[in-house]
Amino acid sequence: MPSPPPPLPPLPSGPAGSVPEVIARLEAIAAALPETDGLSCFNRMYLTVTRQVASRIGAGFFADPEYMTRLDVVFANLYLAAVEGWGRDPSEVSRSWRVLISRRTDVDIAPMQFALAGMNTHINHDLCIAVVATARELGTTPDSGSHRDDFEKVNAVLHEMGEAIRESFETGIILELDRRIDGLDNLVANFSMTAARQVAWENARTLWHLGDNRFLTGPFLDSLDRFVAFAGRSLLIPLG
Repeated sequence: MPSPPPPLPPLPSGPAGSVPEVIARLEAIAAALPETDGLSCFNRMYLTVTRQVASRIGAGFFADPEYMTRLDVVFANLYLAAVEGWGRDPSEVSRSWRVLISRRTDVDIAPMQFALAGMNTHINHDLCIAVVATARELGTTPDSGSHRDDFEKVNAVLHEMGEAIRESFETGIILELDRRIDGLDNLVANFSMTAARQVAWENARTLWHLGDNRFLTGPFLDSLDRFVAFAGRSLLIPLG
């Protein structure tokens, strides 16, 4: 049995209230953790994406910047809540986040594997929850107005950012660790954030139509969590 990871260092707590605050919180996590820590590897990728999406919100890229701003914050807070929850009691964190955080110091896993496992959880588990929660907060629905078009515009941002994301893993010890892993290129090539986001949108629509009936939403979310956790464990199989 691998030894449990060390406790997370003290980090700011509570939900973020704005996109700049989200970025500040992600920067605090980055500063507090070693760059080879598995959570730090995901956080690095997420921070890069969040900064770029934030710049597009302010530049009129989205038809409904209020919606995208709130979605960005609600989405990020699910990740921040998982990090904070782990520090209090790991059992209160979803299975899909526990997969990554519990193995964040495993030296047999490449940094890019950790980043992909984090994206797997955050997109495949958290994003549909965030879409529904945002719609309820704003008194709208996932399919109202330009919501889906704006949601899909993020895919274009991710496509443009492919090189920047790769470059963030091509420096120093991070690059050296990734180079040691045979088969990593195939793993990266087979993971599509765009495809994951499309599935997340359809899951959000399903969750929305289930409404407030906990006898329906509970099993749906539990099954989703189990499936995403299984995918996360597959992404974290040592390849070296």
